[in-house]
Amino acid sequence: MAKTYSIRDPNRPPIHPAEIIREDVFPALNMTKAEFAAALGISRQMLHGLLTEKHAVTAEMAVKLGHVLGNGPGIWIRMQQAYDLWHAERSVDRSKLTVLHQKPKAA
Repeated sequence: MAKTYSIRDPNRPPIHPAEIIREDVFPALNMTKAEFAAALGISRQMLHGLLTEKHAVTAEMAVKLGHVLGNGPGIWIRMQQAYDLWHAERSVDRSKLTVLHQKPKAA
C-alpha cells in the first residue's frame, strides 16, 4: 500500500468542522439558523454553540450533519478528530508518562 502525504502545514492547526459549516455550508443552504437547527433536530442554542466552535462535532452530531447535508458522517467526525488530535498533541504534558513499548530503531 502506498503512503499518502498531507500537503497541509503540520504547524498549522486543522480547521474546525464548524468553520466549514459556518463559512461555506450554511450560507449555501439559503435558510435561517432556526430552519437549519430544526432540520438537524437541535436547538438554535446548540447550533450557535457549534457554529461558534464552543461545541465539538460529536459522533451523534456527525450522523445528523451527514444525513441532513447528504455527505455522510465520516467527513465531519474525521475533521473533528484531526482538530482535536492536533490540539491534544500540543497541550498534553507527556514528560511524566512511562513509555511501555519502544519504537524499533531504524537500521
